[in-house]
Amino acid sequence: MECRPPGMYVSIEGDTTKEMTVKVEPNLADHPLVVGPRYQPQDLRCVWATYLGKHSSGVFILGLGNGVNEANNLHKTRPVRTYHITGKLGLSTDDYFITGKVVEKSSFKHVRKDKIDRVTASFQASHQTKMFDMAGVEPSSQEAYELALNGFIRATDKSLPVLYGIKCIKFEPPNFILEVHCVNEYEMYFKTLIHDLGMKLHSNAVCTSIHCIRHSYFTIADALLRKHWTLQEVMNNLLSNRNIIKSHTKTKNLFELDKRYDKDITNSVQIRK
Repeated sequence: MECRPPGMYVSIEGDTTKEMTVKVEPNLADHPLVVGPRYQPQDLRCVWATYLGKHSSGVFILGLGNGVNEANNLHKTRPVRTYHITGKLGLSTDDYFITGKVVEKSSFKHVRKDKIDRVTASFQASHQTKMFDMAGVEPSSQEAYELALNGFIRATDKSLPVLYGIKCIKFEPPNFILEVHCVNEYEMYFKTLIHDLGMKLHSNAVCTSIHCIRHSYFTIADALLRKHWTLQEVMNNLLSNRNIIKSHTKTKNLFELDKRYDKDITNSVQIRK
């Protein structure tokens, strides 16, 4: 980040009984090599709205300055996030990620996309049943239907991952990609999900990448690449994100914004029984 140049130092030199000389030169006492960097880390308040692990990438929302409170509010509402998780069949590692030590290899020629779809459908159905159980209603009742109309049912336990939708969007053996809509997720949960999927398919599977493509109304198109981490690009991104919030809610309430997003996703995620 560019900083201001050192201030100017004015000195008056010469014999006081004669005409004196006025000199203006850079003030070395104000030089960054003397006083240190112009900007200290504590000058810039920054808070994340969600946490991505070291093997994850994609949308990562930060609150800067006055946006710290909004980032905290967004985190507390536990908005729905969408991920593209890539897996590879036929391998199993000690840490469930492709960079780990291979502990088992198996055949995957019998695995087809329709088999993956059946397993992911069972995963989604079990999570949806669990959501209604936590709400204390029967999944097939009218009360459950009315709850579903109001958007996704939130888990009372903030540490419990909940899948609202999961499907295979690409299958090129041995690689495949799952699209997952969820809350309360964490990196190890996704790695375990891919591992369990491989076991259900009577094979093995290991996670190769985790990519967040949506966080509430913020998508991957709104994110900055590392090469764009400059002051001007950050300022433009702040303005763009402010317009996104204003375009989806009049109250600027991020919780209300997320409820509207829930209803949008409900239209595209089919409830499986």
